[in-house]
Amino acid sequence: MSSPEALALLHLIQSHRITAVIYVAAQLGIADRLSDGPKSLDDLADATGANRAALARLLTTLRTIGICGPAGGDRYALTETGATLAGDAQSSCKAWAIFEGQMLSKSWNGLLETVMSGKTAAQLQGFDNSFDLMARVPENVRIFNAAMTSMTRLVPADVLAAYDFGRISHLLDVGGGSGELIGAILGRYPRMRGTVYDLARCADAATAHLAQLGLADRADFLAGDFFASVPAIADGVILKSVIHDWDAERACVILHNCRQALPANGTLLLVERIMPAIPDCNELHRSHALSDLNMLRGPGGRERTEAQYRDLLGETGFHVTSVTAAGRFAVIEASPAVA
Repeated sequence: MSSPEALALLHLIQSHRITAVIYVAAQLGIADRLSDGPKSLDDLADATGANRAALARLLTTLRTIGICGPAGGDRYALTETGATLAGDAQSSCKAWAIFEGQMLSKSWNGLLETVMSGKTAAQLQGFDNSFDLMARVPENVRIFNAAMTSMTRLVPADVLAAYDFGRISHLLDVGGGSGELIGAILGRYPRMRGTVYDLARCADAATAHLAQLGLADRADFLAGDFFASVPAIADGVILKSVIHDWDAERACVILHNCRQALPANGTLLLVERIMPAIPDCNELHRSHALSDLNMLRGPGGRERTEAQYRDLLGETGFHVTSVTAAGRFAVIEASPAVA
């Protein structure tokens, strides 16, 4: 009889194959082509240009992992899970599947070097950080931005359910990218103004997104570098998945600039994963730990415990007033400390 422990470990070892299968399905647009109804193998082969026999074997594997199912004959239909692999799905994971399969999986092949040296992938190649390395290939920047946008779209509902933004009149989203988070918050709070603050390359996407939501009259975009300064224009500052990108020194620079920008009665909000002080063997803790290794290999940051966030914020002139769970993330609220 096979050892169940060995089989469980073998399943974990081979899990990279599932990533590869989903990545190929995303690149071929399988979910997009099935989103309006079942299709035959011949239909999918013609639409994708893939080899018919090889595509049949890919579709068989997609059935076994719950992406699609049989629809009679050689026809295939999407499952509810598979529907989220379509690019136009409300909670689409397609952009992240392409990012994971095309960029992250290659980066993780060098994890051993990072663990041995303590250096990120970029540092091992002579670059200061992963964003400088990525900027050398415009297509990688596009893939990264699309993935970040798709991931951010999964978060606002949990954040809005967890936290009351009612007392903030003007919210500045530092590192806000294309404006997905601020757009959702403004949609819930019609009296609030909002500003996205990020690098100039994000301006077009953010402006277009906010205009599409009908928010152009109370939302805008400011270009800048949060390592240099943060504009003092709002009574609330929010940063989602920004601080975890950076080591303590750089994180403190960003937080110090936020402290300088906020009025005495202002509010700082961090939307971040909270690492458990004592990790357990469960899916949520595993997700946090894998994200932590992704920060180690990638930009050089880390997922932090609540105590570590309290220390960072204390060092930069803030006092933590609440920590509220919001799905896989938490909303950490802090106020400027009294001198």
